[in-house]
Amino acid sequence: MKLKNSCSLLMKHLLILAGMLLISSGSFAASNAPAPDFTLKSSTGENLRLSELKGQVVMINFWASWCGPCRQEMPELSEIQEKYEDLGFTILGVNVEENSAKANEMLAENPVNFPVLYDTENRVTELFKVDAMPSTILVDRDGNMRYLHKGYKPGYEELYAQQVKTLVRE
Repeated sequence: MKLKNSCSLLMKHLLILAGMLLISSGSFAASNAPAPDFTLKSSTGENLRLSELKGQVVMINFWASWCGPCRQEMPELSEIQEKYEDLGFTILGVNVEENSAKANEMLAENPVNFPVLYDTENRVTELFKVDAMPSTILVDRDGNMRYLHKGYKPGYEELYAQQVKTLVRE
């Protein structure tokens, strides 16, 4: 009986692990190559340049107002920003729509606590070869791309937090 319960428990753990691997299949380590530098106008009207954030861990999150998973992810990203910003971490939300009015409407309904940038001509989106919404790239303090996530499912924020912790400790 005890052996049967142990086997059952082991199977449960293996199934959970397999599920976690499937959930994280949309994410993987990036190439560790330098992140392309860019400058975009922010929602405050100021230009923001990625290279000015060297020395910090930066999460670049590409999103669109029409993207349901993007909307679902935004509050989770705000929590991560709040939790790790004092450790030298920031999120840059890059909206990919030609018309930033839709993004502004969404942000009015669901404000965030990190800079939002507008890539209305998709130059930065193309520079990073974004092919899924949302797409999230974690950049280390030296400016190297370390993690890439395509898409979003509930639970990804735990993986994001784990990767942010790893990078801020380096």
